[in-house]
Amino acid sequence: MVQVNNITMRFGSQILFEDVSLKLDSAKRYGLIGANGAGKSTFLKILSGELEPNSGNVSINSALKVGVLGQNQFAYENFSIKDAVLCGNKRLYDAVREKEKLYESGDFSDESVNNRLADLEIICAEEDPTYEYEVIIEKILESLGFAALRHNDLMQSLTSAEKFKVLLAQVLFPKPDILFLDEPTNNLDIDAISWLEEQLNRHSGTIVVISHDRHFLNSVVTDILDIDFRKIREFSGNYDDWYIASTLIQKQLEMEHDRKLKEKEELEGFIRRFSANASKAKQATSRQRQLEKLNINELQTSSRRDPSILFRLKRDIGNEVLSIDNLSFSYGDKEVLKDIGFKVEKGDKIALIGANGIGKSTLCKLLMHELFPKEGKIFWGATIEPSYFPQDTTDIIKGDMELFEWLQQFDDKKDLDEIRKCLGRMLFSGEEQKKSIKSISGGEKHRMMLSKMMLEKGNFLILDEPNNHLDLEAIIALGEALYKFDGVVICVTHDRELIDAFANRIIRIKDDGMIEDFKGDYEQYKSLRG
Repeated sequence: MVQVNNITMRFGSQILFEDVSLKLDSAKRYGLIGANGAGKSTFLKILSGELEPNSGNVSINSALKVGVLGQNQFAYENFSIKDAVLCGNKRLYDAVREKEKLYESGDFSDESVNNRLADLEIICAEEDPTYEYEVIIEKILESLGFAALRHNDLMQSLTSAEKFKVLLAQVLFPKPDILFLDEPTNNLDIDAISWLEEQLNRHSGTIVVISHDRHFLNSVVTDILDIDFRKIREFSGNYDDWYIASTLIQKQLEMEHDRKLKEKEELEGFIRRFSANASKAKQATSRQRQLEKLNINELQTSSRRDPSILFRLKRDIGNEVLSIDNLSFSYGDKEVLKDIGFKVEKGDKIALIGANGIGKSTLCKLLMHELFPKEGKIFWGATIEPSYFPQDTTDIIKGDMELFEWLQQFDDKKDLDEIRKCLGRMLFSGEEQKKSIKSISGGEKHRMMLSKMMLEKGNFLILDEPNNHLDLEAIIALGEALYKFDGVVICVTHDRELIDAFANRIIRIKDDGMIEDFKGDYEQYKSLRG
């Protein structure tokens, strides 16, 4: 299906990968993984033809349809939602719209008009043999949370998250033979991600997908393409299979390297002792030849780095933690939360879930007094010291300060050594700690916010989609840290693997603004819901 021949890609002196050759087969779904900055999106752009490599080429049969998940959310502002999806099949879209225009204003006494209509009907029949494109589009949009009444709304009326969903619907609609998907689970809630998993598992062609959602990768992919060591290595199986295999390979390489170093040391010792001894000269010469043949390559350093996230409490939690009574909130005439009430106990690790735009972030802001309820009350226990990770860090992480200075401003009494160690835990080492806040990436900002929370040592953590912009290694480390944390957690996330790692209670905000409160893990909750 896709043939990759001797691809090399570099930016300046930085080599992302070199001399890569792969054959991507039909009916296989490849998960493209690697550390942030390893070149995942770059490689996907090379595969789709959007970017030219420094050397090598990609070959795809011209008869095959290729679908690429669009990233420009503003490309269809003046289109209706359903027309934006129909544009996924440009030939069909153009034929349908031209046909409609001719039927509205065409001169049917003109033979050329009738001939053109006949040609357009043929195109429509070729692209949509069952004449079901409208039904198919409606089903996809409704599965992604767009009610039928909204399908004629203009794209410009949608939120960024909703526009991304339409772009996803657009690339899935024509059922291309080859799908290239860069972070398709972004902006999707848990139900939509489950729907996408089902759609991709039904796909009969080739898929290459980038995702930081471990559960999604385990559910969808049949093979892994791992960008590391300036190479792209192929592994059979899902993400967990790759992790076991790659760990074993690395361990074997380390053992072989250690064995050769030991052998080298023994040979050199023998040669030193007996090279001047006439009776042992022959053996010494033999050992010298062995030493010359001994090929000891340097162990390559992986581009992956695992952060060490550790949340400590500076104050124990008392008996009273948090009570929410009859809480309601509206944005203008739109009621978001309705008569919410629940009590948080010591030891609770709560996953706050629900559809996008349903009010999860609103509830977090209410708890942190960034918003104030229309009705109801929030009671915090006297011993509680909350620490907050907002969804949008733009207004918090800004300025010209260096990284350690930005952290120091929140507590000028904090020991500088502790700050530097904390930054090191989040992979900001040495000179990196002197970087300017304004120059760091989205993923680095999230690591800075986690650094801030570790230094605060709050006993009640409120995190609003902290896994956004984090790579798989950081998300796994975050899940372990939340699980080991001795305090209380409320975390908004759509990442199933993260939820499974820490949550012992599920609170779901429903479409009517009320909540569903389940004490147990997500697997038990899912089983209960059927």
